Amino acid sequence: MAPIPRLKPYAGPALFAYGFRPFFLFGAPYAGAMILVWMCVFTGAFAVPTAFAPRDWHVHEMLYGYVPAVVTGFLLTAIPNWTGRLPLQGGPLLILFLAWLAGRVAVTFSDTIGWLFALAIDGGFLLLVAAAAAREIIAGANRSNLRVVLLVGLLAAGNIAFHLEAHFSGAADTSTRVGLAVVIVLIMLIGGRIVPSFTHNWLARENPGRLPVPFGRFDMVAIALGAAALALWIVLPQATVTGLALLAAGALHATRLGRWAGDRAARERLVLILHLGYAFIPVGFVLTGMAALDLAPAAAGIHALAGGAIGTMTLAVMTRASLGHTGRALVASRATQAIYAAIVLAALLRIAAAIAPAQAMLLLAIAGLLWSAAFLGFGAAYGPMLLTAPQRGA
Repeated sequence: MAPIPRLKPYAGPALFAYGFRPFFLFGAPYAGAMILVWMCVFTGAFAVPTAFAPRDWHVHEMLYGYVPAVVTGFLLTAIPNWTGRLPLQGGPLLILFLAWLAGRVAVTFSDTIGWLFALAIDGGFLLLVAAAAAREIIAGANRSNLRVVLLVGLLAAGNIAFHLEAHFSGAADTSTRVGLAVVIVLIMLIGGRIVPSFTHNWLARENPGRLPVPFGRFDMVAIALGAAALALWIVLPQATVTGLALLAAGALHATRLGRWAGDRAARERLVLILHLGYAFIPVGFVLTGMAALDLAPAAAGIHALAGGAIGTMTLAVMTRASLGHTGRALVASRATQAIYAAIVLAALLRIAAAIAPAQAMLLLAIAGLLWSAAFLGFGAAYGPMLLTAPQRGA
């Protein structure tokens, strides 16, 4: 019997041959460019014609603009592996990508077109993603992964709430915490799969010895406590119980990370960056817990989770998936290593800016430039491979 093809016959542009291609190619440079724009808005150089307050526009376009692009690219690539079904490509993929792009334009020009119209356009994208993912997972009889679809649905709800909260309250604080919490739970779930798996594969081949501890009850407890602590943070960000729960979650996730034997895989940069990215989760939990107890500025923990965990993990996933699914060798080139160094340093400096207000402006400027260099660098280094056909049957 002939093997089932991984891709349908497709003669269109390579960009729309697989879900990761358009969303990684345009999502990453968008994240880099938007920070450069934000730095200009922050310093008063110019204004963006959005109905959001400037800070809310910046937060929204990172959390509900860039992140959904990467999540979508990842899901459209992972779901065929989970279900054995053929991936979305061609016209349907183009429609989904245009829906994301329309949302970016609508939000940026929402003061011109009206906040409600912008909500209708922007809010539809994640709903389409959730519907497409649910359809494929159900059709592939892989219902255990529907929890990922649930999280995408919660992210969609958070996005809609962001528009409503920003309009009626003037600042979207609660829905910002909702979006950040949902994405961190996604990283706890998916990172808990890929970090130990890729580490195990490399160690078993290159450095036999201690291997990552398999997923077990400890991981379930760590994820549950992390999710519960984040839920408390959403509704009671300044409560003592929230601070204690976040500190406990930080300790558990630091222990979880230590069980994955990352110290033995440091010379494999594609693996090391996954561990560094995940390390920002316990750091973020601890700093956010300290903020709830009035022991640290809130911005430190928020940017450890957003700039550190989300920024680093998304770049780690995008680089590895782009290499693997375009038929390239899984090797971190000098450009890739420079991207990794830039994003980690950007996150550390952004945290430092929150902790050391006297040097904040300089640290913010350097962090912003490094962030943009990392994401624009991804576009420059990986754009050619995302725009061309794979080198082998990937």
